Amino acid sequence: MKTIKQRFHFKASPKEIYEMLMDSAKHAEFTGSDANISREIHGKISAYGDWIKGENLVLKKNKKIVQKWRGKDWPTGHYSTATFTLKEDKKGGTTLEFIQTDVPEKYYKLINDGWKEHYWQKMKKFLEK
Repeated sequence: MKTIKQRFHFKASPKEIYEMLMDSAKHAEFTGSDANISREIHGKISAYGDWIKGENLVLKKNKKIVQKWRGKDWPTGHYSTATFTLKEDKKGGTTLEFIQTDVPEKYYKLINDGWKEHYWQKMKKFLEK
């Protein structure tokens, strides 16, 4: 198993970033794919047309999201832990620190690149509109 660690800066408040990740409609809008995201602890999540499935483990509004997360093609029953930590900077932007543990080695590069391409870059582009 491998761990992904990424850091990305957005010109938006932690609240805006949190909402993009946790609001089903906003998530679908910036990704261009269906999302169904519960706002409850132990609530189910899905994104990219059920390609991603999981469950909320920790929710600290506008600060932290921890989810049990898996890709559709992962070994049956295997989940990773995805942690999104949001920190406001002095200019009113947000630094997102992302850590995903227990990623199957076979999928590491694809998932590592996928977060950048399908999340951080799309979020940044969406916020620039």
